Amino acid sequence: MAETDLIQLYSKRILALAADMPLTAPIEGANGTAKARSPLCGSTVSVSLREEDGKVAGFSQDVKACALGQASAAVLGGAVLGRSREEIAAGREALRAMLKEGAPPPGAPFEALEVLEPAKDYRNRHASILLAWDATVQALDEAAKRRAG
Repeated sequence: MAETDLIQLYSKRILALAADMPLTAPIEGANGTAKARSPLCGSTVSVSLREEDGKVAGFSQDVKACALGQASAAVLGGAVLGRSREEIAAGREALRAMLKEGAPPPGAPFEALEVLEPAKDYRNRHASILLAWDATVQALDEAAKRRAG
């Protein structure tokens, strides 16, 4: 990877998002937890959430990932509260399609993910970028199972 490619990939906007990670404090009453790991790079994201009435009412994330994975998690963390599993899964799918299929960036409330569009050319980074989304969907699925009994 050329130095100019790295500079483009780790733009100031990506680094600013990564440096300002929201919702990292532990929460009380979590009813869904999950941990996702990228076997390629070793990045991990752990999520604890509280789901109430089909929406995320509380959220905490512990992100150990590259700046790209951190930026993706920061966008998710900035918009996750009040969202349903369907909204989170749709955002994850739009992000995946942007990275892997050249689809347009996700729309609101996840439009800030457009900053990660240059990463589409770096397939080895895709798993890290999707980790927070994967863990959040898994945690929501766990919360639904607990609710169902």
